[in-house]
Amino acid sequence: MIEETHQKAQALKGAGYMLLGASLIQWSAAIVTRVFGQIGPSATSAWRFFLGAIVLMAFTRPDLRSWTKQQWLGALALGVSVAFMNQCFYQAIARIPLGAAVAIEYLGPFMVSALGKRSARHFAFVILAGLGVLAIARPGAGLNYEGVLFAAGSGLGWASYVFAAHRVGGQAEGFGGLAVSMSIGAVLTLPMTIGSSHFVLTHPATLGRLALVAVMAIVLGFACELQALRRLKPSTAGVLFALDPAVAFAIGLIVLSQSIHPWDLIGMVCVVIAGAGVTYDAANPKPTLVQ
Repeated sequence: MIEETHQKAQALKGAGYMLLGASLIQWSAAIVTRVFGQIGPSATSAWRFFLGAIVLMAFTRPDLRSWTKQQWLGALALGVSVAFMNQCFYQAIARIPLGAAVAIEYLGPFMVSALGKRSARHFAFVILAGLGVLAIARPGAGLNYEGVLFAAGSGLGWASYVFAAHRVGGQAEGFGGLAVSMSIGAVLTLPMTIGSSHFVLTHPATLGRLALVAVMAIVLGFACELQALRRLKPSTAGVLFALDPAVAFAIGLIVLSQSIHPWDLIGMVCVVIAGAGVTYDAANPKPTLVQ
């Protein structure tokens, strides 16, 4: 009984952290789109990593001398996957609506969940989430091939991110692993900041917006998701990420005034029901029969 109560509390906390992290990350994406016209999406993503990594390293100050080979490999995997994911994602939202981009991107962790299915009920929720994503990313929803391809590429990075973040969260206490991983991502994307450095450093408003987005997404958003992935299995987390398209559409409507079609609402209902169902199953495991 005590163990079941603990599992339920951990699953519910994980779901809460996941929703908060998704809200912060998608909100920051909506805010930062105004910078695309000034320095481009690639440089924008790179600056976000650079500024976010500085804040994380300053606050966590991880003792790297005590790190093991496995910790470094885990941080490297997370840094590479999240850098690739976010570069593709920013290129996608520069071309297609935020909600549609996140819906297509979600197909990455969706496949993680599909491969991790354990029961017919779980698989039914996965199918429901997939149908919801298809409704949101339907033909004629204002998409173009370049945006769809970049969103799909981001989905591949997202699938890798689910496993890498789960691994890093289990290997390193606190947020030291996240700080190192984001620093690796910052180093990988740093060359993309060179061409825009003069403009950013001479325009305080742009630098301030980038710093705000870095704190919202890299520091707070990914920290929340790391806390969630410490409590959830990658397959369960993959379906919970189905809430991201719904969050993205809501933020796109409120912040960017992007319209929502009735099919979008149907899709959001499907993915929210699927996410809630998987969360409930994880929080209420079937009791083990004792002979």
